[in-house]
Amino acid sequence: MDWAEVYELAKEQSVVGLVAGGIETLLHGEPTTNDKQLVPKEWAKKFASATMRLEKRNMNMNQFIAQLITRLKKRDIHTFLLKGQGVAQCYEKPLWRTCGDVDLLVWGDNYQKAKDFLGSYASHSGKEHPYKKHLDMTISGWTVELHGNLRCGYSARIDNVLDKICAKAFSSASLSGKTVTSWMNEDIEVPILGREDNVLYVFVHFINHFYKGGVGIRQICDWCRLLWTFRGSIDTAALEQQLKRMGLMSEWRTFGAYAVEHLGMPREAMPFYSDDEKWRRKTRRIQQFILMTGNMGHNRNMNHNKLPFLKRKIESTTQRIHDLANHLMIFPLDTVRFLPGIFINGLRQK
Repeated sequence: MDWAEVYELAKEQSVVGLVAGGIETLLHGEPTTNDKQLVPKEWAKKFASATMRLEKRNMNMNQFIAQLITRLKKRDIHTFLLKGQGVAQCYEKPLWRTCGDVDLLVWGDNYQKAKDFLGSYASHSGKEHPYKKHLDMTISGWTVELHGNLRCGYSARIDNVLDKICAKAFSSASLSGKTVTSWMNEDIEVPILGREDNVLYVFVHFINHFYKGGVGIRQICDWCRLLWTFRGSIDTAALEQQLKRMGLMSEWRTFGAYAVEHLGMPREAMPFYSDDEKWRRKTRRIQQFILMTGNMGHNRNMNHNKLPFLKRKIESTTQRIHDLANHLMIFPLDTVRFLPGIFINGLRQK
């Protein structure tokens, strides 16, 4: 076992805490004669040290989210926490999940109110994406992303379903707590999308990244942890209906097979899982793509954003063509279906 390679790969994929959890299981499980060979002491300490830093960062982020939600509630701005720390609560050790940005869903008038209010606290604001109603800003050193909707921008069919999810979440019934879940962050209740909607959005989000540049192991692990936590309580009939409306059943089955075959997800907890060989063949290509592109495509040109506008567009277009050629071998029909939306939205962005 090359533990230096394991550590670098874990850092690249933002799963150091998850690997540390595996190491802890090995070291505190049934004693075997191979324990020392499996996890050398120096590498166990290195992972433990990195995990302690993760815990501290997560605690700081949780405190920031509690303050942020409190401020928004006081101004009657309704919001839902997307992905991130909400999904982290589905892990055995939430503080061991690598945290990223704070994503807030603010539907309807809440979007403009949140923009106006949080803008006064922001030290930096990015460029707004009108169609997605998406704006990122930096507040107290944390990146906060406002989502006026859940749209991905590569399929009107998918975006229509996501718009309905938003409308349902922000209905008066939902805001009374009847159709949503929540996370008690200290003594602050943080609203989160309902089970099926949360599972569906996390899935659609990483599929969006898969088609547009790269997906990481952490995003797939988030999806798996949601499914594992809600196993037995998910309305699979409703979930299947939504996936078919979006036309993403093939992607679900393929990534479901990937999670089972490559990540050890229990097959009984993966809805619509099939062990047909055709799905396994697709998973091998997905594995190659993830290792090649890195977490969310971070193995790409690190200086991409520093290039002039025209060079950035040429590089992005070339990269997309290569990726789509690869995806044609996995999802031929959907790659063709999503192609126009991917390029049109890519041209719209700065």
